[in-house]
Amino acid sequence: METIHTVAWMQEVATEALRQDRVLGFVPTMGALHEGHLSLVREARKRCSPVVVSIFVNPTQFGPSEDFKKYPRALEADREVLAKLDVDYLFAPAPEEIYPPGFRTFVNVDGLSERFEGRVRPGHFRGVATVVLKLFEIVKPRLAFFGRKDAQQVRILQQMISDLNVSAEIVVCPIVREQDGLALSSRNSYLSSNERRAATALYRSLEAVRREVSQGERDAVRLLAELRKVLDTEPCVSPDYAELVDADTFEPVRSLRKTSYVLLAARVGATRLIDNALIEQEGETFRVTV
Repeated sequence: METIHTVAWMQEVATEALRQDRVLGFVPTMGALHEGHLSLVREARKRCSPVVVSIFVNPTQFGPSEDFKKYPRALEADREVLAKLDVDYLFAPAPEEIYPPGFRTFVNVDGLSERFEGRVRPGHFRGVATVVLKLFEIVKPRLAFFGRKDAQQVRILQQMISDLNVSAEIVVCPIVREQDGLALSSRNSYLSSNERRAATALYRSLEAVRREVSQGERDAVRLLAELRKVLDTEPCVSPDYAELVDADTFEPVRSLRKTSYVLLAARVGATRLIDNALIEQEGETFRVTV
């Protein structure tokens, strides 16, 4: 595995892959890799050659009161893991490579970026869209792999790709969970043992929605009431939002009519976690994937 630290070097590699008409796969990450990231890498290895993984803790997607400075960084350990997975290139640029002096251009996807995570974290998706577009321009992937846990982020990036005629295609991969259902996240490391146990309420609440849908419930108010019943059993879990939304527009819906998400964000102690369930229509029924 070759480790690349500069934009110019990465562009040379990408240009050569394009010249050879190779299917370059890209997995953008902020490091502190866990099995969720590695599942994306494995999927990229199945479908692409070469595979590039980036590790860049992006400062522009963190708010002033968020955890940029304490966000876990483990470059050497991450490098070892990626080498064992036969990744071809690790792109690990310094901040000044991505945001050189005088940088002043940002990308904002109106409408989709202002609700839910965007409302709670103003400017977050502007930072995400900007860095991902930059990475796409540098790495020039044919396929880029993202996890469904960040459903709103994925939808925003899909819109950006469509609107700006970006040639990359996004591949959305399943949420990876611990045995007790907690969605894998780098921020799980912040949880105390009691908080870690309580955090499973997010998964259990989505499972409650799945059961209700399987029994024929379609009303959003009733579905979300069942979700909140589960969350309310854990005193250290404080929901930021819980909503049933259209999977395309991310507008709240009153009842299930087509593909939707149950979006959930909560603070467990001082740690903020997100999760979701995908609800897909299959004929007259709906299938819920948690």
